Amino acid sequence: MDTTVGLDEVGPDDLADVGGKAANLGVLLRAGVRVPDGFCVRTDAYRRVAAVACPEAAPDARSAREALLDGAMPDDVAAAVLAAYRKLGDDVPVAVRSSATAEDLPTASFAGQQDTYLNVVGETALLDAVRHCWASLWTDRAVEYRARNGIDPSTVALAVVVQRMVEVAVAGVLFTADPVSGRRTRTVIDAAPGLGEAVVSGAVNPDHVTVEADGSVAGYRVGDKGVAVRPVAGGGVSTVASDGDPVRCLDDAQIAELVALGRRVEADFGAPQDIEWAIAPDGTLWTTQSRPITTLHPLPPPGGPGLRVHVCVSLAQGLTGPLTPMGISAIRVVASSVAGAVFGFPVADRLTGPPALGVAGGRVFVDATPVLRSAAGRRLVPMVLDVMEARSAVVLRGLFDRPEFSLRTTSWRPFATRLLRALAHFRIPPVVVMSLLSPAAGLRHVEGARRRTRGLAPSRPGAGPHERVDHAVDTMGEVFTAIPAVAPVAAAGFVALGAARKLAGPDLDAAGVHEVLRSLPHNCTTEMDLELWDVATRVRADAASAAALSERPAPDLAIAYRQGALPPVLDTQLHRFLAEHGHRAVAEIDLGVLRWSDDPSYLLGVLAGYLRTDDPDAAPDVRFARGARAAEDAVRSVVAAVRRRSRLRAAAVRFALGRTRRLAGLREEHKDLLVRRLAHARRELASVGTDLAARGLLDDAEDVFSLELTEVRTALDGADHRATVADRKAEHAREALRRHVPRVLLSDGTEPEALAAGTPTPGALTGSAASAGVATGPARVVLDPAGAHLEPGEILVCPSTDPGWTPLFLTAGGLVMEMGGSNSHGAVVAREYGIPAVVGVPAATSTITTGATVTVDGAAGEIRIAR
Repeated sequence: MDTTVGLDEVGPDDLADVGGKAANLGVLLRAGVRVPDGFCVRTDAYRRVAAVACPEAAPDARSAREALLDGAMPDDVAAAVLAAYRKLGDDVPVAVRSSATAEDLPTASFAGQQDTYLNVVGETALLDAVRHCWASLWTDRAVEYRARNGIDPSTVALAVVVQRMVEVAVAGVLFTADPVSGRRTRTVIDAAPGLGEAVVSGAVNPDHVTVEADGSVAGYRVGDKGVAVRPVAGGGVSTVASDGDPVRCLDDAQIAELVALGRRVEADFGAPQDIEWAIAPDGTLWTTQSRPITTLHPLPPPGGPGLRVHVCVSLAQGLTGPLTPMGISAIRVVASSVAGAVFGFPVADRLTGPPALGVAGGRVFVDATPVLRSAAGRRLVPMVLDVMEARSAVVLRGLFDRPEFSLRTTSWRPFATRLLRALAHFRIPPVVVMSLLSPAAGLRHVEGARRRTRGLAPSRPGAGPHERVDHAVDTMGEVFTAIPAVAPVAAAGFVALGAARKLAGPDLDAAGVHEVLRSLPHNCTTEMDLELWDVATRVRADAASAAALSERPAPDLAIAYRQGALPPVLDTQLHRFLAEHGHRAVAEIDLGVLRWSDDPSYLLGVLAGYLRTDDPDAAPDVRFARGARAAEDAVRSVVAAVRRRSRLRAAAVRFALGRTRRLAGLREEHKDLLVRRLAHARRELASVGTDLAARGLLDDAEDVFSLELTEVRTALDGADHRATVADRKAEHAREALRRHVPRVLLSDGTEPEALAAGTPTPGALTGSAASAGVATGPARVVLDPAGAHLEPGEILVCPSTDPGWTPLFLTAGGLVMEMGGSNSHGAVVAREYGIPAVVGVPAATSTITTGATVTVDGAAGEIRIAR
């Protein structure tokens, strides 16, 4: 294989040989896009040098860098590089760019993590630049970036792109989708005079242009452009002061040409792109780089024509991470039963789920467009979200005035008809009335539902795997029945609370309601926590058990539990707890996650923490009892206050609040019964996984949860899904790194919350929105990253950043930069790390002092300083 290859000869299939940057340039050239000509030094050259210079399997970053810089370049490699260089001309100025195999990928951009050298002139300088590019694979920032993205360093190699330098009048970066709001139909351009390095590095406040889908310029903000990066005769570049004349550096024709370029390149790659470009003095437009925008959340499949509104229901349930494929399959089955039983829309294939249900990035979304177009939906769904996920309700209400979502159904009759039918079908009103009249009867009703759920029978003895899958699906389909079976009893408690608030008026305000609802009895979650505290109390008294928890890691203890090798007291107590609560787990609505009975590591870690609680007043049972007494005192206080106005009304309030205290604690019961049914289905599917692994169709029984139910059935018929499982696991791991998940997402990619910039706060500092989100924390002003340290959650305030700063982003809670645009390296990496960021903030490092509490609103482009 030749050491070098022309850029016009490579493509996406050559990633392992030429790296991401070169492969993408090859795609552009083959598509006819104007790209400076050049060649690529293949990864094989790096591997040969690295094998000699740093033969250890996993060298530390510094030694690897030094070895690659000091190591000799093989004569044949140097000769091949120089031969390719001479074909460009005599001592032609070139740009020398790193092109790693883990770079410019759909899932990780590696923007600026390896080095680039501009205006390199001469053979000696070229060979030195190539060597420095190789060494940059082992910069601290690149090593940390790979670690964060779960990329094995032993699998990464680096090619080098050498391209002819072109004369540049103005240059910059173009995003074919708005990287802050996510809108796929908006083009965002940053531009400044001179080489694009000034824009990319964040050394300049560039012109910032936004262009809508129809080509109209939505905004053109002129930057001060105080410096420019320009080539120096004989090689290298220098940063020179600009006159700072606040004039546009792009005219309308150039903007239109850039937008057209962006749409063309996006079409070539089939995904939104981050493009670096340059315009020569004669007006020629060059493309110097293109890579995917990795921070955009994937879009759910469209649920219908026109602009659609998707609400992330898994996030509303508190799950920020991705669900397993089997967990998603289970939600489809459950949603199918809900659609038929509650809304009267039977689903043809319950494994596919209702059409409104969509999946993107491992998260479940529901098309809420019909909700916004219905008077009943607008009124009721946000009210439900107010309880579940209040911010989602705020975002939905903010869409009410958009013409795309104008009301189409003003009548409440269709909703009322379906509601009455569901209430009658599940006999909800009689249960509510019965519970209000006799809380004991309501509790007996709940106990009956518990017995039915706990008495769920497994598949018949000798059932085959197909039958076990069918049994699991049937169990999932009945999951929803847990809600109408017990929720009306808890609802009766809240009906009583509503009546009490109405009767008490100002004597029962929001703070009083919180007091009344403290330490409610019959809350299965609270009872579970107190039982675990009881386990800790018993274990604390046994020296061997306490020592095991204090001295051994929780995963090791979990293995010992499965082997029957724990100290007897700890083993007995843990077994007793798991017998009652082993069906639960973190992220437990995902059927695919391990239950505590599968892996008790989490519980053992909690128990170890409990043993370190030595303050008697901080004990959970003590705090619960204290809360119960405070709640009873609050009830008496409210009743006494109402009695001053009316004794009859006070008696009614006392009755209502008594019912609230007796019944409202059951609000967690339906979740427990729902999870028990999911755990039951999980056991059936786990046995199917064991069968598939025994047949060699899966590598591990647990891999069955990386498949969907339809795939499990084809696997039972002989299909080998091991490659699918591997891809799913890799995708799940990547999505687990995503820090920001949109609550509400429009079908054009817009995240409405990112656009909901409120009224500017008086006295706040303003800049360019660079990475959405809000973070509050102590500021840390850093003028030089060398030796700088950030405590987790601190807000990094700095003049500008280049890639050398990005290791600080790992612990930063937010970012504020005096310079830079929304497409600079600092902004790109902040978005990838999910860090709220505002850039281009004048005098930020002198206005903000270290230790001051600041709030960074990355969507509004605002920094608020606590006074």
